[in-house]
Amino acid sequence: MRLKQISVPIITGLLALLLAGCGKDDPERIAEKDRQKILEYISEHGLDAQEHESGVFYVIEREGSGGHPSASSVVKLNYTGKLLDGKVFDSGYGTSLRLMNTIQGWQYGIPMFRKGGEGLLLIPSGLGYGQWPTGSIPGNSVLIFEIELIDYF
Repeated sequence: MRLKQISVPIITGLLALLLAGCGKDDPERIAEKDRQKILEYISEHGLDAQEHESGVFYVIEREGSGGHPSASSVVKLNYTGKLLDGKVFDSGYGTSLRLMNTIQGWQYGIPMFRKGGEGLLLIPSGLGYGQWPTGSIPGNSVLIFEIELIDYF
């Protein structure tokens, strides 16, 4: 009898700790936090952003012309990648790459641009590098890319 009285509080406490620990890495919770960070950034910078169904936000600053690339296209672009605090972590000029070999955020976002188009992609961490630090990018980082789509094939 006494064993049951001691076991219930211990089990309840352990279960609470386990659930609390799991909540920190819950992808849905992280995605919602990222979305809030992105919305704050958009508001602070007065951006006219659209939200793709994937959760990527994009801003078209120059429309461009012609069609849109697909996820299987090779794209040629200029880009600068930044964190929310403005720290640049990557850039490329005249870079060509197969879109399907990039982060998911690019696979969803870059097809929103036309050839010659320019703008921004705001990518939640789950569609970027996720929880894993990559180079100078901390885990669970929202990514911002300035994009100019030069061409696609």
